[in-house]
Amino acid sequence: MIGRLHLVGLTGGIGSGKSTVAAMIRGHGVPVLDADQIARDIVRPGEPAHADIKAAWPDVVGADAGIDRKQLAARVFADPAARARLEAITHPRIHQRALALAAELEKRGERLAFYEASLLVETNRHRDFDGLVVVTAPEAAQLARTIARDGCTPAEARARIAAQLPLADKVRAASDVIDNAGDLADTRRQVEAILAGWRAKCA
Repeated sequence: MIGRLHLVGLTGGIGSGKSTVAAMIRGHGVPVLDADQIARDIVRPGEPAHADIKAAWPDVVGADAGIDRKQLAARVFADPAARARLEAITHPRIHQRALALAAELEKRGERLAFYEASLLVETNRHRDFDGLVVVTAPEAAQLARTIARDGCTPAEARARIAAQLPLADKVRAASDVIDNAGDLADTRRQVEAILAGWRAKCA
């Protein structure tokens, strides 16, 4: 908890439907902090992480001084050492910014919020939260969604899936699981049940 705020982690495999679930949660008036958006914010020109990335991979910085995230992703997902180096640059700063944003939510009187991120279990950050919701989906669905969303090749999508822990390992760390293999109505019912449980804890 951060003061009186219950902060719950929201994660899953790439293409499992975390963003869909996050949108449903927001639709019920519950704030969701987006680690990917925070990651974009901390690598903007002028930020310390931008300078560190530029020093490590100068070719991923575009003419406008912004980071070419697609090119950077292609580099690091193909090289475990490069991925570890990028995570060392970005993850602590993302975590610090997230905590600051959560503190702001607590100050304005929020009692429940979620934090959406891909690598909570891989980095052991899930232990910092009051609970962990894991969104699951069949691997075939993950592949199709990742290819459609990111415009990557099937091989690139498989590499991104392989770079994360198996969903079964994430499920073992979960306090709640959402099976996103069905239709949106089924996913929505699961989200509503989980929110009802957490709201009861916050009462």
